[in-house]
Amino acid sequence: MVEKLQGRLFHLLSGLRPLIREERAQGTTEYAILVGVLVVIAIIAIIAFRDKISELWDTISSGINSL
Repeated sequence: MVEKLQGRLFHLLSGLRPLIREERAQGTTEYAILVGVLVVIAIIAIIAFRDKISELWDTISSGINSL
């Protein structure tokens, strides 16, 4: 009786194993897409505010050089 239950449990867990792997891959893919979207947004923001960023960088650089 116990061996029969162990066999069924093993069979059930063996069937769930591919689903667990598939969910991990899905999570990784979602994070990769999220990072890609954030990089694109950062690039667009840098291009849009290029002049302001350059001005800020020059101000910071001259402030550090004056120390």
